[in-house]
Amino acid sequence: MVERYARPIMEEKWTQHARYAAWLEVEKAAVKAWAKLGKIPQEDADKIVKNATFSVERIEEIEAVTKHDLIAFNTSVAESLGDESRWFHYGMTSSDAVDTGVALQMKASLKIIIEDVTMLMESIKVRAQEHKMTLMVGRSHGIHGEPITFGLTLAVWYDEMGRHLTNLEQTMEVICVGQISGAMGNFAHAPLELEEYAMAELGLKPEPCSNQVVHRDRYARLATTLALMASTIEKFAVQVRHLQRTEVYEAEEFFAKGQKGSSAMPHKRNPVLTENITGLARMIRSYAAPAMENVALWHERDISHSSTERFWLPDAFITTDFMLHRMNNVISKLTVYPENMMKNLNLTGGLVFSQRVLLELPLQGVSREDAYRIVQRNAMKVWEEIQQGKASTDENGESLYLNHLLADKELGESLSEEKIRECFNYDYYTKNVDAIFKRVFK
Repeated sequence: MVERYARPIMEEKWTQHARYAAWLEVEKAAVKAWAKLGKIPQEDADKIVKNATFSVERIEEIEAVTKHDLIAFNTSVAESLGDESRWFHYGMTSSDAVDTGVALQMKASLKIIIEDVTMLMESIKVRAQEHKMTLMVGRSHGIHGEPITFGLTLAVWYDEMGRHLTNLEQTMEVICVGQISGAMGNFAHAPLELEEYAMAELGLKPEPCSNQVVHRDRYARLATTLALMASTIEKFAVQVRHLQRTEVYEAEEFFAKGQKGSSAMPHKRNPVLTENITGLARMIRSYAAPAMENVALWHERDISHSSTERFWLPDAFITTDFMLHRMNNVISKLTVYPENMMKNLNLTGGLVFSQRVLLELPLQGVSREDAYRIVQRNAMKVWEEIQQGKASTDENGESLYLNHLLADKELGESLSEEKIRECFNYDYYTKNVDAIFKRVFK
């Protein structure tokens, strides 16, 4: 299942060729730095920068003998050069090229993810403005609570994604770090200035104090940032799935002409995209565990992290990229049913106004305990009547709850009919929506 986008494709950042190309970029930056320091002839440095290349097939052929991918890479590159090849990988250790190369890959990939998040936030914002005042019932524990708007639900999503955008931007600073510190990270064979020059050339920062690897807490920060964002995207997906249930049917994924929902039941329109997103989120979260376990390496380094990173780094980025585009597609094309939202809002015969009545009574001198008792007593009658199949409104369109409250003599001693009726006003629940939107969308 692959979706193509009219933008850089994430998969291209994690091919074998991309991996070796990143290594080559690091090695060339080191050669330039050596020449700048006057340690190698400028003519030789220019030849390496101009002519150095590699062959993926040749690297694999050499690695079959050497059992070492970086050595195989160096040999392949050396075959494209002359005597100047003696300066290639000079004073460096494998992780200098590998970890710094991965930093370049992570930087390019995270830039795409940040672009994806910005795109999704814009789609959420458009739909939030569209449905700013679209009334619906708010639910806690899955049970009807009080009136809200669908726009407020989307505003929550936008605000939450904004926090993830900030986290991603901060994570970019954490992962854009490289090293050319040599074996054990002691700079014995390459001065600090070499690393500083090379990192400036690559657009990275030097690891302040490496050992033989860039420290894996940086990678773990990336993995947990993506995992946390995936959980939020799943939160949106689960909400859409609930809204699409037949008994609710307040919104649904766009169902294209000719689309099929079930091989056996032709009537089905299933939330397959958001179900897919839920599964993808589970996978992205699973990558956080090996990333955190990779933080603890033996002494200055071992390579227990290497095998896991060959899996989770490309998979996490590619899956996150795909998931964000899929969620954007769901949001931008989501079919919303305001009439059904209003129908469901009225489903409980006016019970959604119970707190409004409750809060009016203390203003009239009634204790909180007595107020709760009066309001709940009438609410329970409505629950029972609806359970027995009674309509939520009478022949005049009055809600069951309003009728019961108007008939309650004890309530009538504190609240007039006019005041009770005033409590059944949806505008009361939307009066601060504009102010909330100003907070969120600034």
